[in-house]
Amino acid sequence: MRTLVVGDIHSGMRALEQLLVKAEVSTDDHLIFLGDYVDGWSTAVETVDFLIYLKKEFNCTFIRGNHDELCREWLLTKKENPQWLAHGGKATRDSYLGVKKEKWEEHLEFYAQLQNYHLDVNNRLYLHAGYTNLKGVDYEYFHQTFYWDRTLWEMAQALNPELNPEDENFPKRLIHYKEIFIGHTPVSKKEQVPPKNRANIWNVDTGAAFMGALTLLDAETKAFWQSDPVHTFYEGETGRN
Repeated sequence: MRTLVVGDIHSGMRALEQLLVKAEVSTDDHLIFLGDYVDGWSTAVETVDFLIYLKKEFNCTFIRGNHDELCREWLLTKKENPQWLAHGGKATRDSYLGVKKEKWEEHLEFYAQLQNYHLDVNNRLYLHAGYTNLKGVDYEYFHQTFYWDRTLWEMAQALNPELNPEDENFPKRLIHYKEIFIGHTPVSKKEQVPPKNRANIWNVDTGAAFMGALTLLDAETKAFWQSDPVHTFYEGETGRN
């Protein structure tokens, strides 16, 4: 069984469909989605519909992203957050306004069941953004950090590459897990690039909301597959650019 990690989708359902075919995903695989399923391209409702289908047919784990929580808040309250609308929310709002309210209820249930993080039997941690507590995710004070934090990735990029977990200067919050897989902070917004590794962290957000591709990474072997640049599936749209 492969453990396959999927980066931020941002409503790019067409790219996800292509990616699953490229990677020859089967029901023997465990798919771990790192969050941000909406806010970007025009097929937000269709994307969540597809994820709900995958949840029924495949072994899937769905992590909560900040954009998923922003969308859920709008679906519940109808309050329009200008920041959300300016960062992909407008396309998502328009997508939901085109369907019946029964669909909203089905999707609200999906959003409510998202996980803040997943820790597998090999001590590999999967979450959308990061955490700040030096003792690890079990001790995090604010759950919003799991899908909003950027300091974990920022810290990893600033580390001396020669440092290893045995070094006394190695960050304490990284020593608890064999590896950490995140999205949230695109490694590029301008071009197609591979996922990025720093210390024991793998960033799988390769800019699907912008000019990049959607990425699927094998957590064990680090082999990866990518869709075509997502914007090529949505001619005439700008995504979050």
